[in-house]
Amino acid sequence: MNKWDTSYPFFHGRLYPLKKTIFAGNNSGYMLSRKTVIDSNRAGSHVSIRELYRYRDLFITLAYRDFKVRYAQTFLGFLWAILQPLVTLLIFIVVFQRAIKIETGNIPYPVYVLAGMTIWSYFSFVMVQAGQSIISAQQMVQKIFFPRLVIPVSKAVVGLVDFLISLMLLFLAMWYYHYIPAAHAVFIPLVVVLLIMFSLGIGIWLSALTVRFRDFQHIIPFVVQIGLYATPVAYPSSVIPEKYHLIYYLNPVTGIVDIFRWSLLGTEMNRFYVCISMSVAVLILLTSFWYFRKTERVMADIV
Repeated sequence: MNKWDTSYPFFHGRLYPLKKTIFAGNNSGYMLSRKTVIDSNRAGSHVSIRELYRYRDLFITLAYRDFKVRYAQTFLGFLWAILQPLVTLLIFIVVFQRAIKIETGNIPYPVYVLAGMTIWSYFSFVMVQAGQSIISAQQMVQKIFFPRLVIPVSKAVVGLVDFLISLMLLFLAMWYYHYIPAAHAVFIPLVVVLLIMFSLGIGIWLSALTVRFRDFQHIIPFVVQIGLYATPVAYPSSVIPEKYHLIYYLNPVTGIVDIFRWSLLGTEMNRFYVCISMSVAVLILLTSFWYFRKTERVMADIV
């Protein structure tokens, strides 16, 4: 008859002290009473790292599932991750190098483009997958309580597989053209961290916005299409007239691409405009957490 009133760790449970309880056939006894208080208003704008760590098993499971599903029952399997950047590279060589005559100095054009594609491919993957992640997992969101932030964040881990493959193709191209990495290559890990942070910021923003406004399901693919050409992937950022640089560098991917090429290939980098890009990236990341937590309170009702 001595029952425990338990609660799951993902609720805001409050543990109360021992209280005296009367049992049948016994004068008195003591039992530990745990009460669960669920209050949607307690979800503040901050991100609980402890809460995300508590659900690390769910995070790993979702990432592993997405990784398996992506290449499941495909004839070429992992080769798709190699063919896609190679086909895109071939198109850029024909259009931008042969037709438009884009100059990249002493850096071989395939190496120059692959450096930009490595950054853009990861960003676009996280943007698309994380942006639609909550809608795709609506059955789980409606039936189970867990930190919804786990869903879009797990997409960033899955995208690292394609990122590493693109990075491998870039290093192979540098080896083929006998191009030695610049001395700034030690900053590449920092660039990768910046890339992940900004990609997560955009992905988290879009995942919450798509729940409220389903139009974003159509907007996201359109932004990816035009963003490829609005970012210095197939051309240097220096071809953009300087009077438009302030607007151009409001796109944080532009700054990240410039930093990555500067660290790996030794290209020129405008530090002032790159700092503007990084400031926008940090702002997007911080505000994405705030808006996601705000939407999370009603996410199960409107998804």
